[in-house]
Amino acid sequence: MLFPDYRPRRLRKNENLRRMIRETSLSVDNLIEPLFVVPGKGVRKPITSMPGVFQLSVDELIREAREVQAAGIPAVILFGIPDKKDDRASGAYASEGIIQRAVRALKDQVPDLIVIGDVCLCEYMSHGHCGLIQDGDVDNDATLELLARTALAQAKAGIDMVAPSDMMDGRVAEIRQALDENGYENLPILAYSAKYASAFYGPFREAAESAPQFGDRRSYQMDPPNAREAIREVSLDVEEGADIIMVKPALAYLDVICRVREEFDLPVAAYNVSGEYAMVKAAAQQGWLDEERVMMEILTAIRRAGADLILTYFARPAAAKLRKG
Repeated sequence: MLFPDYRPRRLRKNENLRRMIRETSLSVDNLIEPLFVVPGKGVRKPITSMPGVFQLSVDELIREAREVQAAGIPAVILFGIPDKKDDRASGAYASEGIIQRAVRALKDQVPDLIVIGDVCLCEYMSHGHCGLIQDGDVDNDATLELLARTALAQAKAGIDMVAPSDMMDGRVAEIRQALDENGYENLPILAYSAKYASAFYGPFREAAESAPQFGDRRSYQMDPPNAREAIREVSLDVEEGADIIMVKPALAYLDVICRVREEFDLPVAAYNVSGEYAMVKAAAQQGWLDEERVMMEILTAIRRAGADLILTYFARPAAAKLRKG
């Protein structure tokens, strides 16, 4: 049909009509809020590059988690910053490590909230890389045992889901085996399956205090120009036992989310990362854009690309907007 017989504007003339034929829906059920936890008490330290986001001690984390639950958001993902770092990331898998303590407190105080544990070593390593260093680079295979120990420590603390974000080859299989052998066969794995070596992570590295002390992470995170490789990476994680697969970052990789959604029938997550959040906040502070409208447009775009779950620092304001309609 051609104009004037077909007039697409007929179905756009008011909000109710637009709602009736809307192709993509965004729900609070799609949202996961990242939270940063640190040692101490009464700590609520602002992250300067991420307005509205804080490093939180466990007591403040509980308060924040209750607000997340009250907003209707089903899950949080925790990133831990230890009081001491070393070259074996021992704080990541210690029974009294910061994430393990936070998980126990959350499951005691906010039991219905789904708690996901980031499984990576960079925050706990004195050098800031995601694994053990051998000859100036990360030793992939030697790192796998420590990642599995970290996931198992979180499982013992009561975590609801583990999320390996390190991009070591074979880590999903290693974690799955460790969990299964210790009676945690029902604990799901959310794998950072296609995680790119992105410049959009800058603010996160301030929040997690995890910037590499030398070099960069391009030898183990994916090269941004590659999309077909993402399918191979995701395939490996699926074969190794991942229950949910993730693309990170989201906004600059919508095409990759779309390809992954078309290729696999597992739930797909996407991480609306710190740099994407910080850009919107900075532009809004200058009065250059409408923060709420841009936030919702970005999250809807990530959904439209095919993500079932969105990790986002906008989770609570987005939930508030969705409640208002």
